[in-house]
Amino acid sequence: MQISAESLTGLSSELFAAAGCERDEADRVAKYLVGANLAGHPSHGVVRVPRYVSQLKAEKVLPGQSITVLTDTDVIAVVDGNFGFGQTIGEQAVDLGIEKAKAHGASVIGLRNVAHLGRIGDWPARAAEHGLISVHFVNTSGIGLAVAPFGSSERRMSTNPFAVGVPVKDGPPVILDFATSIVAEGKVMVAVDGGKPLPEGALVDEGGNFTTNPEALYGTITDERPLNARAGTGAIRAMGDHKGSGLSIVCELLAGALTGSGAAKPGVDRLSNGMLSIYMDVAAFEAGNGFAADVERYLEFARSAKPIDPNGEVLMPGDPERTRREDYLANGIPLEDTTWKSLTDLAEQYQIRIPAT
Repeated sequence: MQISAESLTGLSSELFAAAGCERDEADRVAKYLVGANLAGHPSHGVVRVPRYVSQLKAEKVLPGQSITVLTDTDVIAVVDGNFGFGQTIGEQAVDLGIEKAKAHGASVIGLRNVAHLGRIGDWPARAAEHGLISVHFVNTSGIGLAVAPFGSSERRMSTNPFAVGVPVKDGPPVILDFATSIVAEGKVMVAVDGGKPLPEGALVDEGGNFTTNPEALYGTITDERPLNARAGTGAIRAMGDHKGSGLSIVCELLAGALTGSGAAKPGVDRLSNGMLSIYMDVAAFEAGNGFAADVERYLEFARSAKPIDPNGEVLMPGDPERTRREDYLANGIPLEDTTWKSLTDLAEQYQIRIPAT
């Protein structure tokens, strides 16, 4: 099925408001989740609305929170998110980094104790709007244990995203955003819901065999418990074998240990993201050396490479998301039937009108 971004945003916002959010926060969280669907990343989109609502009802995520600044210098801050929504706390932490970098040329922000930060690519995109390059390392507390380090089938880390944004004069920014695992955990959720199949060898079972069967991660799929209440005996594999595994471990050390959010460990019952973000003001570094012109020149040079597929093209980071966004805004966002049913079931529970599709 397909649904307009406006209708999907409205329904999601109504659900968050009914679950206890003030209207501005309900609108904000809905906007970011639908934005992930528009970018072609349904794993971080509205498939998470029921999970967010469940966490809200269980007081694992708290509405109406603001960051608490724990350490503050001209260029460094460590802030606590007080387990607020990632879409609210993330904006506040990023804006603090932007403010400091604009004043002093660069900044580093450590964020701890925040609920799911959503699609991490949103944060370098926000910084790029202000002429800033930014680099973001993210980890998740032990409740997000889903990924095995290279050479193992046992879970020791989350999908630990890494993102970079580079502003481009007179053009959209370069946004690199990826999980350090072969797939984000949300993509396994989407596969369970009948969505896009997992790539070959995305998971590893208890015996060390590569598989695409979500049961390796969640156990028996016919189990009626929510996915986040189940666990199989396997794991998601790190991307790029030892290279992705190493980058994921670095995310644990920088986003987890250094920020004070904590590197992953077992026995945790509340999801918490940590994020270490580095911001650099292009104007402070460039000093007349032609950064903008060289970025434009290089991107054109890279795109000019002959594609292997005669009907294809060479894309830069962020290009596929922009193409999908234009398509989905014009023609509607595709949703799996099971995702739509989870939203409509929740809407019926709160007696919210379900929009036409």
